[in-house]
Amino acid sequence: METALAKTSQKRQVIFLIILLLLWEAGSEAIRYFIPEETESGSFVANLAKDLGLTVGELATRGARIHYNGNKQLLQLDIKTGNLLLHEKLDREVLCGATDPCILQFQLLLENPVQFFQADLQLTDINDHSPEFLDRELLLKIPEIVQPGTVFPLKIAQDFDIGNNTVQSYTISPNAHFHVVTHNLRDGRKYPELVLDKPLDREEQPELSLTLMAVDGGAPPRSGTTAVRIEVVDSNDNAPEFSQSLYEAQVPENSPLNFLVITVSARDLDAGMNGNVAYTLVQGDEVTQPFAINEITGEIRLKKALDFEATQYYNVQITATDGGGLSGKCSVAIQVMDVNDNAPKLTMSKLASSTPENSPETVVAVFSVSDPDSGDNGRMVCSIQNDLPFLLKPTFKNFYTLVTEKPLDRESRAEYNVTITVTDLGTPRLKTQHSITVLVSDINDNAPVFTQTSYTFFIRENNSPAVHIGSVSATDADADANAQVTYSLLPPQDPQVPLASLVSINADNGHLFALRALDYEALQAFEFLVGATDRGAPALSSQALVRVQVLDANDNSPFVLYPLQNGSAPCTELVPRAAEPGYLVSKVVAVDGDSGQNAWLSYQLLKATEPGLFGVWAHNGEVRTARLLSERDAAKQRLLLLVKDNGEPPRSASVTLHVLLVDGFSQPYLPLPEAATDAAQADPLTVYLVIALASVSSLFLFSVLAFIAVRLCRRSRAAWVGGCSVPEGHLQGHLVDISGTGTLSQSYQYEVCLTGDPGTGEFKFLKPIFPNLLVQDTERETKENRNCRSSFLFS
Repeated sequence: METALAKTSQKRQVIFLIILLLLWEAGSEAIRYFIPEETESGSFVANLAKDLGLTVGELATRGARIHYNGNKQLLQLDIKTGNLLLHEKLDREVLCGATDPCILQFQLLLENPVQFFQADLQLTDINDHSPEFLDRELLLKIPEIVQPGTVFPLKIAQDFDIGNNTVQSYTISPNAHFHVVTHNLRDGRKYPELVLDKPLDREEQPELSLTLMAVDGGAPPRSGTTAVRIEVVDSNDNAPEFSQSLYEAQVPENSPLNFLVITVSARDLDAGMNGNVAYTLVQGDEVTQPFAINEITGEIRLKKALDFEATQYYNVQITATDGGGLSGKCSVAIQVMDVNDNAPKLTMSKLASSTPENSPETVVAVFSVSDPDSGDNGRMVCSIQNDLPFLLKPTFKNFYTLVTEKPLDRESRAEYNVTITVTDLGTPRLKTQHSITVLVSDINDNAPVFTQTSYTFFIRENNSPAVHIGSVSATDADADANAQVTYSLLPPQDPQVPLASLVSINADNGHLFALRALDYEALQAFEFLVGATDRGAPALSSQALVRVQVLDANDNSPFVLYPLQNGSAPCTELVPRAAEPGYLVSKVVAVDGDSGQNAWLSYQLLKATEPGLFGVWAHNGEVRTARLLSERDAAKQRLLLLVKDNGEPPRSASVTLHVLLVDGFSQPYLPLPEAATDAAQADPLTVYLVIALASVSSLFLFSVLAFIAVRLCRRSRAAWVGGCSVPEGHLQGHLVDISGTGTLSQSYQYEVCLTGDPGTGEFKFLKPIFPNLLVQDTERETKENRNCRSSFLFS
């Protein structure tokens, strides 16, 4: 399986290389400009927009800029005019050395949309360097027996210019024995040879001093000189000879110092000192020359590190000189072999600060790759991690664009760390990694979400204004302003609910406050909607239901419905003296506006005229006799009753009940207060009126009295006692939950009305009312009793 994967990877690499070659061929036709070196900075090179068929406006709108290998800015583009200008003065010898022609490649990059144009700038050489000999004096030892026509090699002059501007000829100062011949090396350079024209005679002239001049072909020409000192020695008739005139060698660029490149060998047929050969390098810059020769063995070794990317070939001239001064020469051609010693280089041309989410294919970065090695060592493959939503696309030559593969989601992942790996195909493979951080910018694509779909808050009634009820909270998955949530109250569905006067909400944190005191008896609960809106564009929102329940407080005291306490005269209950213990005298009816335990009422007898004679049932308010009545008991009894609820703190109300003890219902009695009696005695008109009414109505009243007497006779005393038996219902203990109906929900209701009009009195017999009657009927009858007429009228 690993073999199959390796084959698949190799196929992909082959396809990628073919695409790169096609892109190279498609864009190989580049525009080339020419400019002399040392031209001043800011000089006009060309109108790039015109040459490329672009308008000046396109350069600005499409973000045009110049890209170089190595990121060294040599040129600058004027976006307003489209002119290409020199950024600095260019020195051909510094930029290209001996390379000819000197071509600087650059690209015009248009970012929107991405487009590339290849262009070259060729620097033409000017004659700004003079020939220069490395040695101030050359020493030649020439035997006197040397024949005319013998050639003596001389060291060449160095000229950093190229072409016609480099050394073109050599001349020697006028003399009778020598002239100079100029020859060409394989690399095009010129070297001089000294030719003997006339035999030397050491006895006549043992030493000659000449001047060697090197002249270049510039306009005007430049020249350099060195001194040549010739010593004439005794005869040595055999010069050293090399075994071959041209030696060739190959050296890997990563060879260590003192590495043996090649060994040259020369032979001299002479004997003794004239047969001893010494080897020397006779041409080249000894400062930059990376080779050294052993003058005895002829071994050429490496003395400086080689760099294939700087120099690929070296031509070295070797001279073998014997002890008599004769010499021979040979050439050594050394080729530097490339090794994969340069990792690929990545140059970032464009990097987006952030990438918006939910966007289709978006350009994140534009970059180029380069490798100065050759062959497979300079071929490169680019890749990124497989688990990222990004793609690498080759665009132009070695340019790539990093684009999104699919729309990004910031809420899922807000940033990506992308590592671009550039690997060459050399052995061993070298790689360069460049990491960039891609930030995903937020757009408003998420609405706020409440922590709950509905909220329920409780508040006790009679609250102080601006009290905090509760809080709602919503979160937004977006960022920055898109995640800032503002809360508001939505219009209520029921227009009758005065929501604006009940609650308010803090727009920043969702705190709810009551605007006024709430009354449980008026409003027990209400609902409304709260909205949460973000600050995005367009804004998104959501809503939640809030229910506020008002809790009851014990803020209402019990209210006594019966007996009435605000009448002009108190109502009095009639009790026969023959009543048995437990006889139902009356029933206190009270209600409480609160609810729950705050409305549970209990009854208590606080004070009585005859203590122990009457008692009240704590849970239903029924007043009953506690013992048999006697003649010694006062006819008028006054009872003070207390009605108390079960709230915290408890509230209460008191009521006064007047009881009149009578021997029988046939015995009339006028229960008038003392103050009323005094008033009656003081008002004779009222007395006369009563007497007149009694006289007129006496016959009618006696008839009614007879009817009532017959009815009373039919009722037994057991019936009266049985009528006092009241079922206690479902209530527990001494409390009664009236819940708005009071104690009127028991089995019977009794009505007794006494009026205190001066000189008059009336009563109404006990009347049973069945339990199916409502409280409203009781209240209505209570009002009617105020105007009741008695069955008997006395004067």
